[in-house]
Amino acid sequence: MIAVPKYPEGSNLLRDKVVVVTAAAGTGIGSAVARRALEEGAHVVLSDWHERRLGEKAVELAEFGEVHAIACDVTNEEQVQALIDGAAAHFGRIDVLVNNAGLGGSKSIVDMTDDEWSRVLDVTLNGTFRATRAAIRRFIAQGGGGAIVNNASVIGWRAQAEQAHYAAAKAGVMALTRCAAVDVAPYGIRVNAVAPSLAMHPFLTKVTSEELLAELTAREVSGRAAEPWEVANVMVFLASEYASYLTGEVVSVSSQHA
Repeated sequence: MIAVPKYPEGSNLLRDKVVVVTAAAGTGIGSAVARRALEEGAHVVLSDWHERRLGEKAVELAEFGEVHAIACDVTNEEQVQALIDGAAAHFGRIDVLVNNAGLGGSKSIVDMTDDEWSRVLDVTLNGTFRATRAAIRRFIAQGGGGAIVNNASVIGWRAQAEQAHYAAAKAGVMALTRCAAVDVAPYGIRVNAVAPSLAMHPFLTKVTSEELLAELTAREVSGRAAEPWEVANVMVFLASEYASYLTGEVVSVSSQHA
């Protein structure tokens, strides 16, 4: 097994940028990218549907930089618009949106209900669309420029049992990323995505069986899952000026066998 590398120090990749992160109140990639953005010099707007966890996470991350919290359910258009408007009102503008909100679950398509299918797509794909649209309109109103980073998944490319709804949603996020990037390129706005394979965090271990986690880990040539901050590092790069010529791309953050 390849050892987890040393946690990197910040290098001001996002100095003075205003970064909005959805679904950032947990213990996974969202909170990791919020912390990494702060460590890279950004001002961060945290968002999540769970207000208590959101408040706790904002207090926790405040030691790393300036944090503002706004509750938002990405399935609600009014709340999504209030998130983008509130972020811009608080900091004067927004520069980056990280679409991290997503909903999974395991169910054979044989037994899946319409509601189960629709709920996963509404959070994971439609929520990404709503926030992307709102942020793009804000970027254009500000005079152009800005970056969006979407959280997709390698499951958008690869088949896995009982994941039809989640895989379809993540494949949709990939297609949305590519097409949105073409639409907004004339405004100097970049849209990219990451596709992680397996990033281990406490919530994942609660909702996933030990057998499945062992199987997924065995597919990684590194012999381990990614740390959430390792995925967050790539998202921070895509949000930064170091990725100025990257748009419409889906970057695999994975050590899976081909």
